[in-house]
Amino acid sequence: MTTPAAVLVDSAAYAQAVEDAVKASAAYYEGGTSTLDDDTYDRLVRGISAWEADHPDEVLPDSPTGKVAGGALEGDVPHTVAMLSLDNVFSAEEFTAWTASLARRLGHEVTRFSVEPKLDGLAIAARYTRGRLTRLITRGDGTAGEDVSHAIGTIEGLPRELAEPVTVEVRGEVLMTTAQFEHANEERTGHGGQPFANPRNAAAGTLRAKERAYTVPMTFFVYGLLPLPDTEAALAARLGECAHSELMAESSRLGVNTPATTAVAGITAGTTEQVLARVQEIAALRADLPFGIDGIVVKADLAADQRTAGSGTRAPRWAIAYKLPAVEKITRLLEVEWNVGRTGVIAPRGVLEPVEIDGSTITYATLHNPADITRRDLRLGDHVMVHRAGDVIPRIEAPVAHLRTGEERPIVFPEVCPRCSSAIDTSEQRWRCENGRNCHLVASLSYAAGRDQLDIEGLGATRVVQLVESGLVADLADLFTLTRDQLLGLERMGETSTDNLLAALTVAKGRPLSRVLCALGVRGTGRSMSRRIARHFATMDAIRAADTEAMQQVEGIGTEKAPTIVAELAELAPLIDRLVARGVNMTEPGAAPPAPVTEDAAEAGGSEPAGGPLTGMTVVVTGGMTGPLEKLSRNQMNELIERAGGRSSSSVSKKTSLVVAGDNAGSKRAKAEDLGVRLATPDEFAAVVADYLA
Repeated sequence: MTTPAAVLVDSAAYAQAVEDAVKASAAYYEGGTSTLDDDTYDRLVRGISAWEADHPDEVLPDSPTGKVAGGALEGDVPHTVAMLSLDNVFSAEEFTAWTASLARRLGHEVTRFSVEPKLDGLAIAARYTRGRLTRLITRGDGTAGEDVSHAIGTIEGLPRELAEPVTVEVRGEVLMTTAQFEHANEERTGHGGQPFANPRNAAAGTLRAKERAYTVPMTFFVYGLLPLPDTEAALAARLGECAHSELMAESSRLGVNTPATTAVAGITAGTTEQVLARVQEIAALRADLPFGIDGIVVKADLAADQRTAGSGTRAPRWAIAYKLPAVEKITRLLEVEWNVGRTGVIAPRGVLEPVEIDGSTITYATLHNPADITRRDLRLGDHVMVHRAGDVIPRIEAPVAHLRTGEERPIVFPEVCPRCSSAIDTSEQRWRCENGRNCHLVASLSYAAGRDQLDIEGLGATRVVQLVESGLVADLADLFTLTRDQLLGLERMGETSTDNLLAALTVAKGRPLSRVLCALGVRGTGRSMSRRIARHFATMDAIRAADTEAMQQVEGIGTEKAPTIVAELAELAPLIDRLVARGVNMTEPGAAPPAPVTEDAAEAGGSEPAGGPLTGMTVVVTGGMTGPLEKLSRNQMNELIERAGGRSSSSVSKKTSLVVAGDNAGSKRAKAEDLGVRLATPDEFAAVVADYLA
């Protein structure tokens, strides 16, 4: 969908728009702050551009339309080759029109495009002399930039020395990953500063900061490689003839970080349709990336096409940025609500002034926990940066502190549980009602009865409320003591529905241990982790006997998560005992308890995994399943993989052993083909695991 332009009704509105855009750009590039979010800025610039197209004689000299990004800054280090911005398109129609214009300029259709993620950071040029990093320069006004060489050594992916002693300039994007952003704000607020509003602002402010009392890491991704005046003639000539995709491969060989190491690796495409397909694939992966992207960069890949197309004063004519809908907007935090989850965790939720992000109107956003609110110094009435990508729950990143008016108010934390008025356990970052699961018993039981847990047909939320309010059920174990007479005594419970529910409860008692463990809702676990724990230990007795060190032997459980899981299981001991007494299964079919690890076994890497056709394999399932697998949910497919000895995964990498590609398999199948990972159809996979199909 095309981003609409701001409507400028007269020359005064145009002049104000130019002033606002220039101020926002300068604030961002100079200190990592901005009065506008990306979408608002884009709308403003498009409005300015539309006004100037209709009033060419009234264009102001400060207008951002004729300048590269960051053009408000003056630099003192000249660029050997102009460091330009990119023009934008916002829809498939606009992109197709751009390719047609490029073809007319070239005199032929483009036969090869490069397609890469548009990373949401700052452009810099890194100069290497005989393989050693000697200077970092910002884009500045495109002709000269600011020397930020003080940041050398703080940017991951930009080595101090290349793999070969060559003299070249590496151009790319400096950004902060999500983890780096969190760390940066912890350091910044810990030293008395205001938190950054988002990772892009954090990278901008950090890159230019000097003489701080602390340092925080950033990450670099290359997007260009070019010679310098003193580059060896033969190398300079070779680089000048390389296609863009070849330059990226050369950069990687020299040891510089490229998007090839990510889930959104760059590709080459031969047609507009292939480019647009890759745009959709990257857009679909956006929410799960550990760093921000705001679009996709498409370039004519061949050097000859680039030379023929040439460049304007602001941007090359052979490249375009296909902008994706904004995932971040600035709005106001109106209130904070405190909700109690099924395990008793008290979670704050921000009530927002409604704002549209990526096609949805957002009125609520997660605030994580009280410690997070304190660390971010959030206040009621704050302008806040809200992030939402895909189906991800909207979250408040940070206050936009420089927009404060002084009328903001502190957020008041609850002193007792907002649901049952019991005391609150504040010993951990996530506060919890001291009644635990019993505080919100209906939610806890509804979760346990769900399809991916005990799958108790006929036990929906309405029936759970009825059982709890009648006093028949006070915990999960009580479900398995229900009698026919008790159920018949409830409203709207006839003989058929009663008998069906009792039959479903009988079936539920025989579910695998992994389902029972998941139904208990142990904090720090979910469906996949519950399966891993159950298959590792095989019995509930072995799980309960595990200490923190033993729990860490399960894949995916580290030093932080293990103590929580062990403590949760100890807390649940009385409930587990009652479930055992009611005849609920506490073993995992096909799994064997881990053998004691002797010194010899430890040196050899521990015990061998259980046998099965998928032993030692990592399997990814994508697309629609057919044949014997057609009725299996994705969770059931993962269970099948693990019963057969394999490990299920949601992403394709070099470590993936097999990809089961069903109908309409998209980017995961394409990535498997690129990496040479083995592919199987649903029918082929069903034949391999036939002995494990229920």
